[in-house]
Amino acid sequence: MFDIKEQLKILPDKPGVYLMKNKENQIIYVGKAISLKNRVRQYFQSLKNQAPKVRAMVDNVVSFEYIITDSELEALILECNLIKENRPKYNILLRDDKTYPYIKITMKEEYPRVIKTRRYLKDGGKYFGPYSNVSALNETIQAIHQLFPIRTCKRNITASIEKKERPCLNFHIKKCIGPCTGNVNQEQYIQMIQEIILFLSGKEDELMKKIQGKMKNAALNMDYERAALYRDQFMALSSIVEKQKVVSNSDIDQDVIAAARGTEESYVQIFYIRKGKIVQRQQYTLSTNSDEGIGDILSSFVKQFYNNMTFIPKEILIEEELEDKALIEDWLSDKKGNKVSIKTPKIGDKKHLIDMVKKNAVLMMEQTKEINRRKKEEKEKLMGELQEKLDLDTPPYRIEAFDISNIQGVESVASMVVFEDGKAKYKDYRRFKIKTIQGANDYGSLEEVVLRRFKRGLEETKDFMEGYTTIEEGKFSIFPDLIMVDGGLGQVHSVEKSLKALGLDIPVCGMIKDDKHRTRGLIYDGKELIFEKASSLFLFIAKVQDEAHRFAITYHRSLRRDTILTSILDEIPGVGEKRRKALMKHFKDINKIKEATMEELLEINELNKTIAENIYNYFRKQQ
Repeated sequence: MFDIKEQLKILPDKPGVYLMKNKENQIIYVGKAISLKNRVRQYFQSLKNQAPKVRAMVDNVVSFEYIITDSELEALILECNLIKENRPKYNILLRDDKTYPYIKITMKEEYPRVIKTRRYLKDGGKYFGPYSNVSALNETIQAIHQLFPIRTCKRNITASIEKKERPCLNFHIKKCIGPCTGNVNQEQYIQMIQEIILFLSGKEDELMKKIQGKMKNAALNMDYERAALYRDQFMALSSIVEKQKVVSNSDIDQDVIAAARGTEESYVQIFYIRKGKIVQRQQYTLSTNSDEGIGDILSSFVKQFYNNMTFIPKEILIEEELEDKALIEDWLSDKKGNKVSIKTPKIGDKKHLIDMVKKNAVLMMEQTKEINRRKKEEKEKLMGELQEKLDLDTPPYRIEAFDISNIQGVESVASMVVFEDGKAKYKDYRRFKIKTIQGANDYGSLEEVVLRRFKRGLEETKDFMEGYTTIEEGKFSIFPDLIMVDGGLGQVHSVEKSLKALGLDIPVCGMIKDDKHRTRGLIYDGKELIFEKASSLFLFIAKVQDEAHRFAITYHRSLRRDTILTSILDEIPGVGEKRRKALMKHFKDINKIKEATMEELLEINELNKTIAENIYNYFRKQQ
């Protein structure tokens, strides 16, 4: 049994990070301290003067842990990483920061590509971001491909050259210089990549001077075709630069940050200023409480944001002084490798910049509130209409939809898609492989799947009631207010039969289709309900039906692909189940196995030289 009072007595007077935990042993708050002894004790002293959020947090704390560090700076870095990893309930959190995408240059490849990725890895690639505005990121990548004819394909360039494969359409329309043809100088290609890095780093002026120089040299050498290409590139880049607003005479890189506080979430605007021009702006949402101060919000944002950033400017302008400003400056300077200053200007041009960003943050907050209000009204109206049409007691909040997929009874599978409050809840989607039904029997398959889903749900609920698990740990413990099934009266009766066997009473309706296999309406309580094609309710039903079908057919195709793969590899002498699994785990894809060299095959521990030669020769004979 954890004794908080006893543990408080033995806290060390050293810097570190502390982790507050609730009765489920979940981390609900992460903090840093220059003295763990003094900081952690403060939480458990008089709560009268504490903020409501702190009182609520302490009420839920049943234990805590701490990690000693050598310095407060180390504690700051560890705090950032632990918050990102655990996303504690009572910390100010940058919303969905794990899903913000980056632009990545695949520097480890012989001929690098520029791609969008949501995973930041230490793989030798060059990353830019993260971007909160995915549209802006896509526009940037599009601009890069217009300015620079680099490849977009995933081809193995060396293998393509050896096999003398045809170049793709991009080569013929001059969107790619075609390294796969074998006629491209690698140094020339890498030079383009370095220019892209300048562009993504906000150094457009430097890049334009470079392109202008190449244009003049080409003209002097009477290579007018190449000079014309550089001219077009220069003009396209000029049009991008012209859109950038000049706001400063300063030659240093700056980020300008301001926030607007809401009741449940706050909004941060950040403007990137490079060489005196606004090259980009981003907006972020943080989970906060109404009693949170702007300074606390900005401090949390700066730490979480720059912990993920690939570029840190020389100067950060922020609307309110940060409590641990000096420490954060040291941390950022260490990350950058040069001095980083955080300033809170009170007068002059820099104050005007802060005011401009603040206005944008407030506007963002007001616009987001209005958009959310309208969406909420639309959802309430939509679910209200569905309630009225089906004569339900309450509007359905959670809807689960089922579909069966097979081809001539082979590899029968089922999908379960979930919509909550009118919106798809992807993390609750489930897929089932039919176990007890043979052949193309949709009715029997539905009976099996629904029985399995709700039987598991009842078991999880029992475990929760007896204290063995939590609701969050259960995959099926939350039951729907309405079940939709792809099909007519027969499918509805199959679902109802399984529910009745379990003693459950959940409304079930079928999503019926017309002769062209498109959504027509619903069948409920033995009656067919048809809706106006342009109505929101009809479009919602069609979306649910399409999503259930998409999820089922995707799973079915993956199983068929695995079956085909299994039969191909089984034809190779010496390759059994164990080696087949090892091959797939290592290469992920059948095409990569086909293209693998002997050296690559021998990297797999389960393969000896003879088996590797069998695999290598098998696919070479097929070619």
